[in-house]
Amino acid sequence: MRFHRLTLGSLAAALIVTAGACHKAAPAPAPAPVTAPTPNADSIRMADQARADSIARAQAAAQARADSIARAQAAAAALQNAQASLRATLGTVVYFDYDKSDLRDDARAALDAKLPILTANPGITVRISGHTDERGSDEYNLALGQRRAATAKQYLVDHGVDASRIETISYGEERPVAQGHDESAWSQNRRAEFEVTAAPSMIKQP
Repeated sequence: MRFHRLTLGSLAAALIVTAGACHKAAPAPAPAPVTAPTPNADSIRMADQARADSIARAQAAAQARADSIARAQAAAAALQNAQASLRATLGTVVYFDYDKSDLRDDARAALDAKLPILTANPGITVRISGHTDERGSDEYNLALGQRRAATAKQYLVDHGVDASRIETISYGEERPVAQGHDESAWSQNRRAEFEVTAAPSMIKQP
């Protein structure tokens, strides 16, 4: 009987435990995994096009900057070349025949090229130096060189350049540019040279 009672008691306890277990809340189901939406072909094309457009804009901006720099450099080089050309024209030497101080046709052409620059730039002043070849005395050649410088100055003055802007000096035979003792050297030494003694930082183009 005792064994029977224990068995019945154990059975009753098991039934109570089982009944309690049946009354517990069922566990919540695990959340379903989130799946990223699969992009369709249109969205892929749009993204690719947006990237391509962005790259194209960046390349266009870089090219625009490069073009702007190139234009600025070209303009600076052109300006520098123009300034060098103007100064070279002002410095063009004029030549004379033996024992002469009158202007040849080529000398007048060289002086005519200087006139527009001098007219457009009243702040420019020049020094004209007269030179001779080695023949003749020192005194005679100094006087001849002075006449040559004065003739070149007078031509410029007669064509509108203020005389106060032009200084003259003679070196006679003292400063030859060619050292020979024949006509090929002498013809280069019979000359008037032009030195710009004052000028604006930028010479105006006539």
